[in-house]
Amino acid sequence: MNKFLTLKHWQLFGVLIGIPFLFQMISFTLVIASHRPGVMFFVLPVLFAVYMGLFFAWFYSLGTNLYRKLPATAKMNLTRFKVFLLIPVIYMTLLCVGLFGAYSSALKGVQPNPLIFIFIFPVHFFCMFCIFYCLYFNAKALKAAEWQRPVTFSDFAGEFFMIWFFPVGIWILQPRINKLFENKSGTPNDSLPGY
Repeated sequence: MNKFLTLKHWQLFGVLIGIPFLFQMISFTLVIASHRPGVMFFVLPVLFAVYMGLFFAWFYSLGTNLYRKLPATAKMNLTRFKVFLLIPVIYMTLLCVGLFGAYSSALKGVQPNPLIFIFIFPVHFFCMFCIFYCLYFNAKALKAAEWQRPVTFSDFAGEFFMIWFFPVGIWILQPRINKLFENKSGTPNDSLPGY
């Protein structure tokens, strides 16, 4: 998974945006060719899972490896980051399975229980909080690893928003990430403690 850290900005953009987009176009073409639009309800959760899987893999790789490069004075909680990243992954997996199941049930004439929405809304908002925490963690870790000192939000606010709007931010942040994770020979820096 450390390969995400040494990909060039255009390669990472291709992985995070291009692959899911290509997969989506192929899926839409197959659905249109089959003349069965209902198949899309089975394809969409798979597309969503592929996209989120790649995105969260990049997030995890970035957070865990930047943590290893933090100065001793920068106090950040890696365990909290991992837990807060795992919660949206589990939720989105269950959501995809639930959407697939709801559509299958609807085809059989069974309506989903409306009480499920009482559960979904608070969990969804908590997952949003978890994702924002992970954005915060990665932005702070990137700036602290670059500066090798503790940083405040005003120091890394730009990085926070670039990660949030990552299709644009990748083009600016990934070259900086590459610089942190390459040694003079151009290969990943495995000599650092924790690798």
